[in-house]
Amino acid sequence: MMVDSILQALALLGGIGVSVGIVLAAASKIFYVYVDPKILAVEDILPGANCGGCGLPGCSANAEAIVAGRAAPNSCVAAGPDVAEAIAGVLGVTVEAKEPDIAAPGCYYGVQDADTRYLYDGMNDCRAAALLGGGMKVCAIGCLGLGTCARACPFGAITMGPEGLPVVDEVKCTGCGTCERVCPKGIINLTSVTRRILKEYLSDECTTPCQRACPAGINIREYLHRAAEGDYQGSVQVIKERNPFPTVIGRICPRPCEDQCRRQYVDEPVAINYVKRFVADAEHKSGERVQPFKAPDTGRRIAVVGGGVEGLSAAFFSARLGHSPVVYEAGARLGGLLRSAISRYRLSHEILDWDIEGILEMGVEARLNQAMGRDFSVADLLKEGFESVFLASGGWDSRLARGEAGILQTVFPGAYLLIDFIRFGRQDAPGVVANGNAVIVGGGKLVVEAAEICKRRGASTITVLLREGEDEAPLKDEARAALDAMKAKVVFNAAVVGLAGEEDRLTGLTWVDWHTGDRVSNPAETLILAAGRFPELIFTPVRPDTENGEEDATPDGPLAWNAVPPYKKAASGQDIGLFAPGDVITDYSGAIKAIAAGRRAAASIHQLIYGMTPGLPEKLCTPDAVIQNVDAVEAVASTARHIMPVAPPRDLDREGQLELGFSEETARAEAARCLQCGLICYEHTGTAEAIQDLRQSA
Repeated sequence: MMVDSILQALALLGGIGVSVGIVLAAASKIFYVYVDPKILAVEDILPGANCGGCGLPGCSANAEAIVAGRAAPNSCVAAGPDVAEAIAGVLGVTVEAKEPDIAAPGCYYGVQDADTRYLYDGMNDCRAAALLGGGMKVCAIGCLGLGTCARACPFGAITMGPEGLPVVDEVKCTGCGTCERVCPKGIINLTSVTRRILKEYLSDECTTPCQRACPAGINIREYLHRAAEGDYQGSVQVIKERNPFPTVIGRICPRPCEDQCRRQYVDEPVAINYVKRFVADAEHKSGERVQPFKAPDTGRRIAVVGGGVEGLSAAFFSARLGHSPVVYEAGARLGGLLRSAISRYRLSHEILDWDIEGILEMGVEARLNQAMGRDFSVADLLKEGFESVFLASGGWDSRLARGEAGILQTVFPGAYLLIDFIRFGRQDAPGVVANGNAVIVGGGKLVVEAAEICKRRGASTITVLLREGEDEAPLKDEARAALDAMKAKVVFNAAVVGLAGEEDRLTGLTWVDWHTGDRVSNPAETLILAAGRFPELIFTPVRPDTENGEEDATPDGPLAWNAVPPYKKAASGQDIGLFAPGDVITDYSGAIKAIAAGRRAAASIHQLIYGMTPGLPEKLCTPDAVIQNVDAVEAVASTARHIMPVAPPRDLDREGQLELGFSEETARAEAARCLQCGLICYEHTGTAEAIQDLRQSA
């Protein structure tokens, strides 16, 4: 009996075991989670420190991010280059030198130095204070000063300084981004050379009125602060973060920054540009070049066509991004219109050459007497190994300066300026070719004559693309009738956003319909541009996809290329396409605007060669953006603006300088007039009692 009971118990247990096994087996099939073997391989290579220095919660999360492409193979701060190379081997990629990120505060005044709305005695955490709306400075985006970022830093790299603002120890900081993630106001952020060059100012961050007005976005507050303290080298380095021509611009800038200087509410704006000239001249006289920081070498080659202000600026910023730029200049010397169109008493060639030499020393190579379309083509440069070709060839004014007004130019394949096409087409010059599909971009009554020349030269189809709507277009009824008679297609509200070609042939273009937003591809072998200059374009090779989805670095067959314009400046961010309304008039009315255009071109090139689409961020700071500001200042003592001394007329006959420059004493005194503004804050010069009296009286 007992034996039977035991056998029954064993059978029952066996049955239960079998049942559990079946259930577990089924569950393993149902709830099985696939783990990418690449993730496991990467996680095995990582050191397993789980320090959080990569900005992620542990090595497992970092391994997933690396395989997904959200983190770089060298994102682990606890590992060396051998680990990065091993991870890259698993992924089948190569590792470029990683530029370190450093946390940097973006607020100028601590709570105790700024006006406060009311005191906050609740939870000592910035996030809680922001959610509850307490402890806020009058500035809506200012630092709350409760030290949440310092407590969150896993490496002890942040402390709260005596001003009530975070102070970053750059030696300890790993750039993990923890502080950036916990700050509810976006006051502390990661920064690097690359981030600073690519940066566009946003409406929800602390900027000064002068900085917002400067086309190049120079940190004017900081360079004036350093100049006032006698740190002229540091001042120049701040300027060169956004302006590679400080000595030149110090002489010829139209100074839009001074129009917005908050000092004007007291007496007169600070002589910002004259201080820039002084510190730049101090560098020049010392003979010791001050250079801004640059990113590690990427090994990527960039060609820049045009050695004027924009082209040299694009090359300068590309070099600082770690690339190897080569400038191709059609003339015998660099400098463009700065060399030919400005009086010597305003800008001497010696001063111009000093700034250009600084650009070349940054790692820019120059090749002179080399014109695209004459000595080489886009395809030639791309085949030579350049990953991008940027066109900044200038316009008719540049050609006049080189004595080439009588030469028909086709800078890139199939493209003509309307003025050239008609002028040489009337003469039946052999260089005017209009094979296949001809596209005319822009133009008024001359469009009809251009279309007639296209027809006479054998164009199979003619398309006219106009940015304007049908009611605003500069085409009279008789012009429309003439185009209809030639069977030319007229498209309104069209903005050209890209070109395509193969070898030394243009094959097509893409335009966007303003009303619908539709993108339309149009075949084109001939492109006629109703403008006085060729557009800024970035040419890149088309890399065909391989079977595994990766790009083939060495494609077989003819070289195909695409071309797109750089992204627009902030004020014209909504404009698209070639020759947008803001392009010609605003970007090229002054050298400082051409410098800004060069930086945007370098940023666009950088984004393109890393597979990103060039464009502007959201919450952009524009002249129309709603930003906190002030229209009056309190408790600031009045001080007179210093006047620039000028040379007597007789000295100008000897090619002397019209403006003689500030003395050191004058420059430091003028720099000290800066109120060291923030978004709405500034330095008071009166006592606390005087400030309180002013408020009570108001």
